[in-house]
Parts: sequence; structure tokens; C-alpha cells
Amino acid sequence: MADLAAELFKGVRTQDEFNSIIGTLMKQGIETVLKAELDDHLGHEKNAPAQNGNYRNGYSEKTVKGSIGDIALSVPRDRLSTFEPQFVPKHQRMIDKVEDVIIGLYARGMNTRDIEDQIKEIYGIEVSETTVSNVTARVLDYMKQWQSRPLENIYYVVWMDAIVIKVRENGKVNNKAVYIIIGLNKEGKKEVLGLWIGNAESASFWLSVLTDIKARGVEDILIACTDNLKGFTEAIRSAFPHTDTQLCIVHQVRNSMKYVVWSDKKEFVGDLKNVYHSPTLEAAETAFEVFKQKWSKKYPHAVQSWERNWNELTVYFKYPVELRSMIYTTNAIESLNSTIRKYTKTKVVFPDDSAALKAIYLSINIIERKWTMQARNWGVILNQFLIIFDKRCRL
Repeated sequence: MADLAAELFKGVRTQDEFNSIIGTLMKQGIETVLKAELDDHLGHEKNAPAQNGNYRNGYSEKTVKGSIGDIALSVPRDRLSTFEPQFVPKHQRMIDKVEDVIIGLYARGMNTRDIEDQIKEIYGIEVSETTVSNVTARVLDYMKQWQSRPLENIYYVVWMDAIVIKVRENGKVNNKAVYIIIGLNKEGKKEVLGLWIGNAESASFWLSVLTDIKARGVEDILIACTDNLKGFTEAIRSAFPHTDTQLCIVHQVRNSMKYVVWSDKKEFVGDLKNVYHSPTLEAAETAFEVFKQKWSKKYPHAVQSWERNWNELTVYFKYPVELRSMIYTTNAIESLNSTIRKYTKTKVVFPDDSAALKAIYLSINIIERKWTMQARNWGVILNQFLIIFDKRCRL
């Protein structure tokens, strides 16, 4: 092999000469694979008797872009036109590596013009904005498959939230909500269950989202962590009657602070921490009584908000400390949303819903690659789930 390589590249002095040899080898290799695919499709090799009336029928010419430039291929055809190449599919005009780079750059927020320039700089090949758009458009097919994939039958925890984006629609720029769910599965790992886009966030739309994940195989959710959107808890109970719903403490604190003047904010938050950092529910109730007596007259709306949501805000006190830190806020999904915004920040207004979903899906693809670790203290937490929920964990 070393002798063959030495012979092939003997006398090569420039990058162009090197690329020419590599291009020839790639052309020969790809065409050999395509011929083997056709043999397999027809069920016989060249010059063997035809089966089912189908046989080879010459070649069609096709040029694909690779990392070393354009490669002209002769793609074998069959008489009945039933052959679908897999190595270089029909209509594909790029080798996978270049397509992957284009998709990766798009996912990281580059626009089509910037990607065009970057590909030219990296590989020295020309790709048009239309080509870039066509490549990234194929992502929609991957996303549809991902969005409809079967889910696990149980998730121990889900975090649910929506992010607001701007989409151009009928000549106007509208705010839309992209609904996202993260699930903690039986292995203690996070996964995004799906993306859904609608108008302003609403409990009724969340119910349709929950109905969708039920149709994809989810039978039970042990604990759901959400913001305090009106009707959210009822929507969850409608779809999953046995799920405990914990409202996000951080969201609740933020909402309370809207009613508080700047000079009181530090003291107000400090008193609230005495409530939600209490070791037990009884201690939290005592701290809350003190908080009410101190602040009710000055900030009645803030205090009443805690009173209205008290039962859903204090669900986490039912659980051991290791579980509490996991469920008392929606930090898991807020962190995801923050990273999505980082990747999509160059796209101030999306041209349509599909473009928005495509960009967010690609961002999630990048983010999920880093979710390789189990939840911290998973062994301890798993045992707590098994003790508390017993048979429900064994679906």
C-alpha cells in the first residue's frame, strides 16, 4: 500500500497536482460503489442474464462538489429507472462532508452569504446562495422524522417552556411561540422531545403538545416543571392526570419583583429566599406568614400571586433534597433556550415558520451532542424515584 501511494504521488509538487490525483481516486472509488449498488439492485453482475426484465442502461453524467473541487461522475442507470443510488443519492450535488459543514455553519447562525464565502475560503469551491438554501432545506426532512419519532413510555421529569421569536407572515412581523419540552429519561439523561410553533403561548396549545407526545408513546410523566402560565397545570393534568406539577420558583420571583420598587428589591428577595430555601414545607409556611405580614400592605399583588400558586410552588418539598434541586426551577430548559438564542441571534426575523423551526432544530442538534452525562448523583436520585413512585417507574 505504501509503495502504491509512493508511485501515485511521485513527482507531485503542487496542491493542484495533489488534488487532481485525489479527485481521480475519489471519482473511481465513488463510481465503483455505484456500480456495486446497481449490481445489488438488479440481483446480478454485469453481463449476467437479466432478471425481472431489468438490466443496465448506460450512464448519466453528474457533477458533485467535494472538499477538493468538482468531481464529474458517471452514474449507472437501469432500464426500468428503479435504481436509487444511496452513496450519492439522486439530486445530491455535494459530498456529505461539504454538506455537513454548510449545515453546521447554518446551525451556528451564519446566513447564506457568509456560508458561501466560508466554503470558498475553506475548500476553494463555489457554492451559490441557492445551493446553500437547498442543502439546509433538506434539514426539514430530518426534522420531520425527529419530530415524529417514537418516545419512551415514561419520563421521570420534564421541563416545559416556550421561547418567543419574530416571524414574517402576510407581510407583517409577528411574535410567535416555539414550544419546547426536555425530558429526563430512565437512564438519567436529558433529551428534547420536540418542537412546536404557535401564536402567543397558551395552555390550550400546550394541551395539544402533550397530546402529541402521548400519541408518540409517552404513557406517564412523574414530575413536570413549568412557568406559571395560567391554565398550564390544568392542561398537564388533563393529559397526564397523575403528574405532579412544580411551578418554577425563579419565574415566580421574577413576576413578584415587577411590583416592587428598586429600593426594596434586595430586602424583598432576601425574605422570599427564607421561604423557598426552607428545609421543610412547615418551615416554608411559617416563613411565608412572616413574609406576608411584612409586605402584604405595601405589595399586595406580589404576595397574592404567591398565595394563589402556593400549592404548585411548594410541590418540591415532597421530595428529598437531591430531587428538589432538579425540579424547583426550569433552569434546565432556560439554559437550552439561552443557547438557542445564541445560535439564532443573527436571524432577527425569520421568513416563515419552517425557517424558524429549522434553525432551532439545528441548534438543538448541536446542544444535545453535549448531553452525554447522566444527571448528577443519578444513582441516588434513581433510587429515590423507585422508592417514591414504585410501579410507575417500571412501565
